[in-house]
Amino acid sequence: MSLVWTLIATFLYAEIVVVLLLVLPVASPYKWNRLFKSKFLAMLAQQAHLYFFLIMGVLILFLLDAIREMRKYSTHEPGGHEHLNVEMQHSMRLFRAQRNFYISGFAIFLVLVIRRLVTLISAQANLLAQSEASMKQAQSATAAARTLMAEKSTEKAKEATEDTTLNELNELRKKVQELTADLNREKKDKEALKSQAESLNKEYDRLTDEYSKLQKKITISDHGSGGKGGEKDD
Repeated sequence: MSLVWTLIATFLYAEIVVVLLLVLPVASPYKWNRLFKSKFLAMLAQQAHLYFFLIMGVLILFLLDAIREMRKYSTHEPGGHEHLNVEMQHSMRLFRAQRNFYISGFAIFLVLVIRRLVTLISAQANLLAQSEASMKQAQSATAAARTLMAEKSTEKAKEATEDTTLNELNELRKKVQELTADLNREKKDKEALKSQAESLNKEYDRLTDEYSKLQKKITISDHGSGGKGGEKDD
């Protein structure tokens, strides 16, 4: 095998290893995406299309060369006078052409497979990142909604407590007004009783004065009648 085909075969083996790493569950898509977005690979990704078409062009050229060699040695018809050594060399060259055809063909196929796998893994990682971001946004939204609901519930509780306190204050005011009205009525009743007692005292004093006056009159009249009787006896 020449040096060029050795390099192409090494490239094919490297492609097989890369495909196995990408297919097998060695790392998560998120880690692969981080690796793809590293500084070194990001610098290579800027010229990725150029490298891709360059590698594909080189491999296609070698594939066409292998096809040409296959057609060249497959159309050869050995004659009866040719030596066995010449025929063996011809078969060996045909075998090498077929080997080079398979090497270049599989190398081209795996280049396409690797590119597709990298695209799918990057898309899946981006979807996972978007889903995680949407989940975080949803969690933050639910947390904000819960805080708003808690604030509203606290506000409603405060309003309810304020309403209850206002109702209690109104009830206390009504009770105070009723008590003041009762006190005013009691004061009026006391004043009325006091005025009645004063009038009764005055009436009692008047009656006692009249009673004393009547007693005096009665005593005076008794003395006068007694004196007249004594004079008559004399």
